[in-house]
Amino acid sequence: MAAGVSQSTVSIVLAGKWNGRVSARTAQAVREAAERLGYRPNLAARNLRLGQTRTVLFVVPTLTSPFSAPHEAIDGVLASSMASDALTDLVVSPLPSRDHAMVPAGMRERVHDHGGEGGIPLVMLDSDPGGVAPTVNVDVADGMRSLVEHLAGLGHRRFWHLAADVDAWTFRTRGRALAGAVAELPDATLARRNAPITVDGARDATGAWLREAGRATALLCDDDVMAAGAYKAARDAGLDIPGDLSITGFDDILLAEALEPELTTVRLPAEALGERAMSALLEILDGSRPPGVSLPGDLVVRASTAPPGS
Repeated sequence: MAAGVSQSTVSIVLAGKWNGRVSARTAQAVREAAERLGYRPNLAARNLRLGQTRTVLFVVPTLTSPFSAPHEAIDGVLASSMASDALTDLVVSPLPSRDHAMVPAGMRERVHDHGGEGGIPLVMLDSDPGGVAPTVNVDVADGMRSLVEHLAGLGHRRFWHLAADVDAWTFRTRGRALAGAVAELPDATLARRNAPITVDGARDATGAWLREAGRATALLCDDDVMAAGAYKAARDAGLDIPGDLSITGFDDILLAEALEPELTTVRLPAEALGERAMSALLEILDGSRPPGVSLPGDLVVRASTAPPGS
């Protein structure tokens, strides 16, 4: 051996269990030899020897969503679920022991039941903070309120909300925050219509709205992709954005800057979400109970919003 010690001594030192078993001088010699040789622990072999793995399953609502795509949150192997009961059962059932862990994003609240005392180590992303598992969320309510405040400051009082047709905590929270913010404005009105989180679905829903009487002056969309569909519907109707209709999105994906005019939206800290979730999960695996976290989003004002009739 390069350090002049046995294999078992090397294992003890590199596992961090040397204190009281070998001298500090020997431990330092082993570490220096490992660094010179470029040694890295073989985790697969370690797991085989210990008879356990520590697998983290990261579950996102959909791999087709630009915000929840791998490069936006966690770079690794992802499982995808639209949060149905059947898929929730499928995700949870293969993880019977605490040698595994799970980070579901935007799944049904009952997944929280698996993160209690003695359950699967679990951190919920973009989920109801009232469950038994710790959550790492974006303050979507504050983000939606900031959009209403921005539009109200421009003089808007007639609002439409193009809401995501998904029964998830994040979208329910956005809707409640929007309605509450509009209710605080004098003489303001709000109408809501649901649509799929697709360009075509949002285009159809907005187009139907625009063919009705009493058009709003500002349209708030639950998602930037939905805002792109609203753009198409407005153009189909011969409307100018933002002169005839101000439009906002949510997420600030790359599409927001590709639209013309560029989209006013709320930027969500996707990478920070992933980092905080993994930090919280490691705390749980070490026996701690981390508190829930709510990260702020940022209002990004671009050219899709202006005073009414400008």
